[in-house]
Amino acid sequence: MKRTVLWTLALLVLFVAAPGFAGEATQMWKCEMEDGATEEAIKDRAQTWLEAAKKLDGGENFKAYVFFPVAVNAVGEMDMMFVVVAPSFAEWGKFWDAYADSPVNVIDEHGKDLVICPNSVLWESFPVK
Repeated sequence: MKRTVLWTLALLVLFVAAPGFAGEATQMWKCEMEDGATEEAIKDRAQTWLEAAKKLDGGENFKAYVFFPVAVNAVGEMDMMFVVVAPSFAEWGKFWDAYADSPVNVIDEHGKDLVICPNSVLWESFPVK
């Protein structure tokens, strides 16, 4: 009996503490710029995307970054990266549940005139302090 209570308390502590130790959801898209696309136009489109994303359930606390290479050994078939960070995977999941019929999806579809981002990776990230 004591062992059952001990395990139950241990699991409860893990369940309560887990959100505090969970990492951020960070998705990185490898993108290729279309002919005539400029860095400024891409940054503007990313800003528009983030503003729309923040209006969706789960996207309120998103951060976004655009990375352009400066000194690179080998990037492969990539001109830039678009990175979105959500504070939790729960928020990330809510966002993607609302994405399909949203203005964010429309921005993505129309954004193909500037960039094509066929590949992405979803990471769990932790800040280093």
